[in-house]
Amino acid sequence: MKVPLLDLKAQFTTIKDETMEIVEKVFDSQQFINGPEVKLLEQKIAEYCNCKRAIGVSSGTDALLCALMALDIGPGDEVVTTPFTFFATAGSIWRVCAKPLFVDIEPDTFNINPELIEEPISEDTKAIIPVHLFGQIADMDEINKIADNLALDVIEDACQSIGATYKGEKAGSLGTVGCFSFFPSKNLGCAGDGGIITTNDEELADKMEMIRMHGSKPKYYHKIVGANFRLDTLQAAVLLVKFKYLDTWSEKRRQNASKYNQLLSNIEQIKLPVIKEYNVSVFNQYVIRAQKRDELRNFLSSKEIGTEIYYPLSLHEQECFKGLGYKKGDFPESEKAASEVIALPIYPELTDDQIEYVANSIKEFYNM
Repeated sequence: MKVPLLDLKAQFTTIKDETMEIVEKVFDSQQFINGPEVKLLEQKIAEYCNCKRAIGVSSGTDALLCALMALDIGPGDEVVTTPFTFFATAGSIWRVCAKPLFVDIEPDTFNINPELIEEPISEDTKAIIPVHLFGQIADMDEINKIADNLALDVIEDACQSIGATYKGEKAGSLGTVGCFSFFPSKNLGCAGDGGIITTNDEELADKMEMIRMHGSKPKYYHKIVGANFRLDTLQAAVLLVKFKYLDTWSEKRRQNASKYNQLLSNIEQIKLPVIKEYNVSVFNQYVIRAQKRDELRNFLSSKEIGTEIYYPLSLHEQECFKGLGYKKGDFPESEKAASEVIALPIYPELTDDQIEYVANSIKEFYNM
């Protein structure tokens, strides 16, 4: 039996006719830039996230960049974030010539630890970027309390967590802005790169709309220097089809996670995902901690089971960030996670037989 980490073809077969129909409609219209599908998607995502506005952009990375630019964060400024996340979080801070201030993670959720956030903050700190990692929202009450006390903006990196809730509130509605990715592997993925930003600040939304169009409003009149961060009409069209199934697919991911939890609960050598009682995760990834992680991964590969390590090297240890002055040992929980985590297949189309095969293979490895 083969179990890939992700099987996008299995999903596409269920929506192929709908997708090709709407894509053909875009080709017939030839409105590839800022077509009506972009605006419709923005309206649907804003409503879904319980936000006043949503601004479609070219990727999750560009969503972060656009948000930072709109908040006037730049040279000399600092932004608090986690070292245990995809590179784009800190990379975007660096791109606007600001300084990432790393804070270690909670060992159970892998999200930024609010108890440690205030320690590195200085008068140059302008914002906090919590990452809702693997589909679970960070502790936003505590993060917002700190931000409010110190007059900091909060940029939710919700690229992995569209549809996740925290105490009943949706990801993307809990900070100054929320940034989402539509990378194909996400719960809501397009046919390439895409992203969106949510906010309840109308003035900020207007500014981000200008920034994504080179800072122009009206066309050819530039109030500020922006960039080309537009979401393609074709990608918006694909997303409109997939959006109808988002909650169904996320629920299937939760069901798959529950099956894994039942089948893997008695294996002493691994630790299962911990979801806080006030959170509903969308399980963009199902990540366990495992003893002999690398050996386990090789064994599963020999069984034709796909896995991935998110993430093998913490950001404070990346070569490009040497100038920040961090060293190995500065963030022990992040470093420990990097040496232990492994993601198992969790996509909605996964069958019970495939899940059992993965679980039995893990049991086989630890019983050898």
